[in-house]
Amino acid sequence: MGQKDISEKLFEDYNDVFADIVNVLLFDGQEVVLPDSLSDLIVHSQYKSDDRKLHELERDVAKCWLDGKTRIALYGIENQTKADPLMPVRVIGYDGASYRSQITTGNTEILPVITLVLYFGKERWNKGKSLKEAIKIPTVVDPYVTDYSIHIFEVSWLSEKQISLFKSDFRLVADFFVKRRIDPNYIPQDKTEIRHIDGLLKLLSAFTGDHRYEEIMANSNPGEMKNMCEVMDRCINKGREEERKILFSLVANGDLSIEKAAEKTGISVNEFKRQMNDAGYKPFN
Repeated sequence: MGQKDISEKLFEDYNDVFADIVNVLLFDGQEVVLPDSLSDLIVHSQYKSDDRKLHELERDVAKCWLDGKTRIALYGIENQTKADPLMPVRVIGYDGASYRSQITTGNTEILPVITLVLYFGKERWNKGKSLKEAIKIPTVVDPYVTDYSIHIFEVSWLSEKQISLFKSDFRLVADFFVKRRIDPNYIPQDKTEIRHIDGLLKLLSAFTGDHRYEEIMANSNPGEMKNMCEVMDRCINKGREEERKILFSLVANGDLSIEKAAEKTGISVNEFKRQMNDAGYKPFN
C-alpha cells in the first residue's frame, strides 16, 4: 500500500473529517451526519468468483451511520489520484460486497450503501461516471443492461463556496489542493487551528513529495504548531537549512567558491565561514 493511500485513509478515518466530507459534498454543508453518529466498519470483504477462488475487496474508508441505536446507512470513501475508466465497475464491486455482507450476516433490513469517490488529480476527471460509459455494450442488449452511476468529487476543482462549508481540517486540505492547482508555488498562510495536525501533514507530505511536512512533525513537540502559517514557516526555515548544508558541502569539496555561496545566501563571506564552522564543515583549500 502506497504512502498516499495510507495517509488518505488515516486522515479521512477521523469521524469529524468523514462526517464533514459527507455533509458538504452530499448535503451542501447541512449537518445531517454527526461525528458521534458514525462507527467504523470492516473495510475488507471476501467473495468467490467464477474461478471458485476466494478474493478480497478493500474499501479505503467505511463507516456506519447510526441514529441512536438504529443503523441508517453505510458510507464509503474511495480515493483517486488518477482518473480510472473502470471506476464505475470498481464501485459496483465495493457496493455489491457491502450489500452481500448484510445478507450473509442475517440482516432483516438492508441498509443503503453510498460511495463517494474523492479525486485529487490536478486535471479534470475525463473518464466515465457510469457503468454504460465504462464498458462496450452491443446495441441489441443495451436496453437490458442496468446502468450504475457513481459520485465523483474533484477536490482540486471545488468552488470557494464549497470549501467554505467545510468545518473540519478537510477545509485546509481542499483549499491546499485548489490553490496548488492554480499556483504550484502557493504557500498556505491560514491561521485556522488544526485539530489533526499529524494526519494532515502526513497527507500533504505524501501528495506533494515534500517530506519537510512529515519531518517537522517528527521533530516537533505536541502543540508546537497549531496552524498552516506556523507549519509553512518551519518548512521554509527547514528548506533554507537544507540549502545551506548543500552549499557548505559544495564549498567544502571545492565545487563552489565561498564568495559565490555567500552571495547565494545573502550573507557576508565571514558570516558564511562562521556558519560553515558551526555546522562542522571546513572550506576547501
